[in-house]
Amino acid sequence: MKHVIVLILTLAVVFPSLAQSWLGGDISMMTSNARHGVIYKDSCGVTVDPYDLFRQQGWNMMRVRLFVDPQNAQGPYRDPGVCQDLDYVIGLCRTIKARGFEVMLDFHYSDTWADPAKQFTPKRWEGLDGKTLADSIYRYTRHCLTAMKAVGVEPATIQVGNEITFGMDWPVGRVDPMSPDNWDVFTGLLKAGCKACREVCPGAGIIIHTEKAGNWEMTRNYYDRLATAGVDYDIIGLSYYPMWHGTIPNLGRTLDLLAEHYPDKPVMIVEAAYYYLHDGVNRGEEDFSNCLPGTIEGQREFTAQLVNELNRHDIVTGLFWWFPEENSYGTPYQGRFGLNRGLFNSADGCALPALYEMARFKR
Repeated sequence: MKHVIVLILTLAVVFPSLAQSWLGGDISMMTSNARHGVIYKDSCGVTVDPYDLFRQQGWNMMRVRLFVDPQNAQGPYRDPGVCQDLDYVIGLCRTIKARGFEVMLDFHYSDTWADPAKQFTPKRWEGLDGKTLADSIYRYTRHCLTAMKAVGVEPATIQVGNEITFGMDWPVGRVDPMSPDNWDVFTGLLKAGCKACREVCPGAGIIIHTEKAGNWEMTRNYYDRLATAGVDYDIIGLSYYPMWHGTIPNLGRTLDLLAEHYPDKPVMIVEAAYYYLHDGVNRGEEDFSNCLPGTIEGQREFTAQLVNELNRHDIVTGLFWWFPEENSYGTPYQGRFGLNRGLFNSADGCALPALYEMARFKR
């Protein structure tokens, strides 16, 4: 209980906007979907404005990713989801703010997807040494945040990197939590980004986002190394996908240990999702052996169990679904492809039961 009181007082005094619970999703494709004529419906089949529906379900913050120069993405990494340059992000954030939501900005520091399998250095920064790369990250971060602040879309929370357990902007900033090598360089990059955030948006909470929620040893080593290096941040951000990160009880153990080891750091699940349509066959690193069926009911039950677990942890202050707006209904591509992990059924555009389960988070 003492840890919880310390956490609440810290948030309330230093970051008043963070002394509450946040519910939302990464809706980075919403502008693109609107351009393509996607139709959204509620669970009864009535056409709705998705922002209104999200608000009705208690959502209060939206996450948006930012790529450096997405037009420079190459080959398979230049897909329709890679379109969020600064102009796109500012436009989407204007809509988000106008509809009454706060913004979580997700710096990828890449021209394309940044995740555990790849952290490509942007073309404009290729060949730079660690010191020069850190300076470039600092200047770029300042530029983006200054531009957003100037038009009234200052983010409430900011991710310095996306799923960066193994560093970012490889090879210069690559690390392994289980090895001491190269952490001085990587944490130098993080410090540069965090410094820019503090200077331009002093009221925003800074998130460091990793994706090993099911591996406590790796998670502990990672954040211990940040503490040793003196990285200035506020919130631990985690991804949680059961087919990659293990069972919900395993996630719960990690959350218990985070509360014990880092009582001054609130935790947000900044990415979570599960399939409403999937054949259950393992592909790549996926492991469905301990997962619920990839069905509408399986997705609902996953969400119910996840919310139940998160509600047990006072240290958890946020839950965000990744790509909730995924939906091809009403477009020429209807039903032809998709991840099938969104909160709308692409077959008919209707909101799925999992959306309504999320509303119980911290209620």
